[in-house]
Amino acid sequence: MAFHSLTEFIEQLERENELIRISESVSPILEISEITDRVSKSPDGGKALLFENVEGSQMPVLINAFGSTRRMSLALGVEDIEEIPKEIDRYLKIAPPATLLDKVKLLPLLLNAANFPPKMFRGGQAPCQEIVHLGDDVDLGKIPILQCWPNDAGRFITLPIVVNRSADDKLRNVGLYRMQIYDKNTTGMHWHIHKDGAHFFHEFRRQNKRMEVAVAIGADPVVCYSASAPLPYGIDEFLLAGFIRKSAVPLVKCKTVDLEIPATAEIVLEGYIDPSEMRLEGPFGDHTGYYSQDGDYPVFHVTAITHRKNPVYLTTIVGKPPQEDYYLGKATERIFLPLMRTQLPEIVDMDMPLEGVFHNSVILSIDKRYPMQARRMMSALWGLGQMSFVKTILVVDADVDVHDTKAVLRVLLNNIDFKRDLFFSEGILDVLNHGSDQALYGSKLGIDATTKIEGEPGFGKDAHSRQPSKNLPNPKAVVDRFKEVKDCRILDSDSRHSVMFVAFDKTRAHQPGKFISAFFNNPGFAKISILIVLEAHVDLRDYSAIMWKFFNNLDPKRDFHFEDGHLGIDVTRKLPEEGYEQDWPDEIAMSRTIKDQVDKKWKRMFGEK
Repeated sequence: MAFHSLTEFIEQLERENELIRISESVSPILEISEITDRVSKSPDGGKALLFENVEGSQMPVLINAFGSTRRMSLALGVEDIEEIPKEIDRYLKIAPPATLLDKVKLLPLLLNAANFPPKMFRGGQAPCQEIVHLGDDVDLGKIPILQCWPNDAGRFITLPIVVNRSADDKLRNVGLYRMQIYDKNTTGMHWHIHKDGAHFFHEFRRQNKRMEVAVAIGADPVVCYSASAPLPYGIDEFLLAGFIRKSAVPLVKCKTVDLEIPATAEIVLEGYIDPSEMRLEGPFGDHTGYYSQDGDYPVFHVTAITHRKNPVYLTTIVGKPPQEDYYLGKATERIFLPLMRTQLPEIVDMDMPLEGVFHNSVILSIDKRYPMQARRMMSALWGLGQMSFVKTILVVDADVDVHDTKAVLRVLLNNIDFKRDLFFSEGILDVLNHGSDQALYGSKLGIDATTKIEGEPGFGKDAHSRQPSKNLPNPKAVVDRFKEVKDCRILDSDSRHSVMFVAFDKTRAHQPGKFISAFFNNPGFAKISILIVLEAHVDLRDYSAIMWKFFNNLDPKRDFHFEDGHLGIDVTRKLPEEGYEQDWPDEIAMSRTIKDQVDKKWKRMFGEK
């Protein structure tokens, strides 16, 4: 079932018992974020939330709308997201018709494809333009835009569908870029250096031309998803939405700029960017779970606000996983897998763990047929679109379920040889990566956990016959021996390689590296194969938090310490004295005051403590 507006989607969520209406008065400054953060971290992502009484605005706020596997499937009009990649596979594998009968069989598929491209809205006034504000009537303050986290630079639009065109007017880009509110009619436009929007902007900048921009907020759910999708350069996101919906996205011409936007959107902002004007934007509590740093970005001047008569403001928050964005990312993982296979057909399956926050970790299974094929796959992925930002890639055999964490861990800890199977590289990294010494690039790690075949080092050695580690040291002995160690825990796994996690009180440069060396030179701790050193405040009982820290803070080449057959990994905060040239960001955390305010309202909102 395809939804043609956000309103239709809300009605379906209510019928499916996937929506909670909240009539309690709430503030868009931090309170909605704290409430949503708690709900999104409940089992299976909790429910979508519709706040009907938001301080300072007449508009209700919808959030966590896509924050579960079930709601993501509903949003895309399928029972199971896997239906979409199967459909894509069907189109990708169309064989050229050889006979007249083949052409006749192909006709229904081609007729269906005719519905994919966007079309202009027909039928009178478009819903998104029922109310029009121009000139002095433009006021972003009437929209209940959130401040998500205490150290954010202000309020941010977090789920905008940003539409612009290339300087030659030949290509349209539809992207999802956060927008900081500066005043009643200006915002920031935070498109990352590697994004298509930034590429188009630099075209306008070179030509010293004003760039027109339109922003749709609260379009139908398929269009919202498609704006976030990592499509190849030049491919229209509205075309992807039409394919998923099986019906064209209706567009309408803007009132003050020469652009088209989704006709059924709730709210539309129209305006322009002067390429000569930049302004400080950020910081912002980002999807990595850390605050992204401030920087100079283009300024969006709003020339018109149009909206429905009774609009709903659709928004989201990002922060420490899991959050709503995890489910959007998981949809992308599944939908784009067939497209990856067109270039790398040996790929069997892929998983992007939530702790890897999309760009930090990928697990890949392959149909292995020749020596060093896993390394080829790593290099290929690091040259493939947004996969080029991935920091760690783990490759396993075709029979390993990449979505089964325990199965992957079992293979990893039983099969890996530190000298043979770890592959270090260097390259570009996501702008939000803070782990490397420099911004935008650093080292990467590939791990080949596939079974070795003839022609590869290790062939003929049965890794599964190796005995698991026994008689492991008592963690208390480590705490007693090293005063910097605040807590210590051994991973419960019956595997050849044993893993110990340490919460470490780092007070000076290079301290963890010296600790790792001293640890492995102590005969009493020789049974530990892998030692992972984390910051002192990390809860070692929470393995998800451990892995989130690991992937975020890691620069593999810098942080891996090999000690006579053992491996120590330092994922503590890095200091300038250690060669770190970025500003290490703060973790996102809500203030105690807001937590207390929400505690007082919680039972009235949800009928529970």
